[in-house]
Amino acid sequence: MSRIGYGNLNTTSTHPLRDSLELASLASTSPTSSQRSGPSSPSGISSSRKQSPSNDAPISASNPALTPRPTPRTHSYSVSSAFEFASNLFPLSSTAAGYSALGAPSSGPSDFNDVSLERHKSLTYLNGLSLIVGLIIGSGIFSSPSQVNTNAGSPGASLIVWTVAGLLAWTGAASYAELGGAIPLNGGAQAYLSKIFGELAGFLFTWCAVFVLRPGSTAIICIIFGEYMVRAAIGAEVESVSGWINKGVALAGLALVTLLNCISTKLGTRMGDIFMFFKFAALFGITIIGIVVAATGLNYHRAPNTDWQTTGWFEGTSSDPSAWAVALYAGLWAYDGWDNTNYVVGEFVSPNRDLPRVIHSAMPLVILSYLLANVAYIFVLPSATISSSTTIAVQFGSVVFGPIGSLVLALTVAGSCFGALNATTFTSGRLVYAAGKEGFLPEILGRIGMPGTSVDSGTRMRKRSWVGKFILRLIGDEHGSFGFTPINAMVFNAILCTAYIVVGEFGTLVTFYGVAG
Repeated sequence: MSRIGYGNLNTTSTHPLRDSLELASLASTSPTSSQRSGPSSPSGISSSRKQSPSNDAPISASNPALTPRPTPRTHSYSVSSAFEFASNLFPLSSTAAGYSALGAPSSGPSDFNDVSLERHKSLTYLNGLSLIVGLIIGSGIFSSPSQVNTNAGSPGASLIVWTVAGLLAWTGAASYAELGGAIPLNGGAQAYLSKIFGELAGFLFTWCAVFVLRPGSTAIICIIFGEYMVRAAIGAEVESVSGWINKGVALAGLALVTLLNCISTKLGTRMGDIFMFFKFAALFGITIIGIVVAATGLNYHRAPNTDWQTTGWFEGTSSDPSAWAVALYAGLWAYDGWDNTNYVVGEFVSPNRDLPRVIHSAMPLVILSYLLANVAYIFVLPSATISSSTTIAVQFGSVVFGPIGSLVLALTVAGSCFGALNATTFTSGRLVYAAGKEGFLPEILGRIGMPGTSVDSGTRMRKRSWVGKFILRLIGDEHGSFGFTPINAMVFNAILCTAYIVVGEFGTLVTFYGVAG
């Protein structure tokens, strides 16, 4: 059977043909208006158009695009197809019986493999906010101040670096807000590169991100989580701990967060929301404590720090451009994660409305929180301590509250890392899932749930007792089931992260991630 192209789609419209950039503006319009859009080129439907940015009503049965086609998927590398996101350009969805119109009622049992995450939109503004904040505020604000302060040379200069780094991250996030609104698909940069520069660019980015960037950054977060948990358990005064103990705790944290995200999408997003408020509360608490210590001089059996009073805030500022560059890089690393929400934009209920709101709310909040936390560090800790310590939060707690403060702050950093691990696991799984749907990775990675499970798997629990109903209402997805997640993709991502944790160390992984990124 010959391949069906856009040029073969019948249309009764008298409007002139529209180019792909004009079609991009119709991505969020109503089906009535978008159906009047004619094709811009006769190229065939590429595999990437199987992901639909909307849940429009099924197209007419007379449309030849409804005819099942047995031919395998092929990739189109035509740049002319970029940004074609009108609803009539996404008419098909892959099912076990072939291709059918999006939104058409299905017959027979509802199997997870017959549906997609993009057709069950559940993410809201708060979920998107927690994904960005959850990954940005990880361990960077608790470790990067030493690198920024050392290379900037003075407290005032370090605050400037933190501000500039935040503004640069905000500009990148603002660009992604526009791209996500124009191309509301899961996968982030993978989808954008595929639609703008052709699928070869998307394919290359996918393999780099799936096998290097995402598991590398996740492994770094896991190792930091393991180190802080071990320190909280055995005490900060212990000089040396076996690296394999830290790695064992890191692997346990990775396995736990992967399991929780495999249960349901709602459980993953609820955890993200909780950890977002936890992180803001922690940074707000550090700020308040720093202001109180600066005003009263109270601390744990030590003379109060007076460096911020006796030494100029810009005294000793570095004049070496390379030192400023290193300081800026350390600051940018602490802001890494601003593109996190774009990996799941296809699951937003209202992506065009919520994505810009999420980005332009999260970035100023994070920048302000970082600046206030650094001011608190300057009030409580001497400049030499800030420049030399990679566990500033623990030092902060020790100075103010003693051993109890060290324990509490170590657990706080570990909790922050766990929240970041939850956010990156949630989005990394969606990246692998989108790559599997596109054909960039094996098709099994683009499936939802486990083999043999169905969308109605939660009905048995719903009928049994009020406890089952409560659990489903609390953490079950909207269609009343568990396991409606890209389980294969998240397990695959966890396996890659495990390999990086086993063979890597913190320093080598940071260097590896920096060079690859």
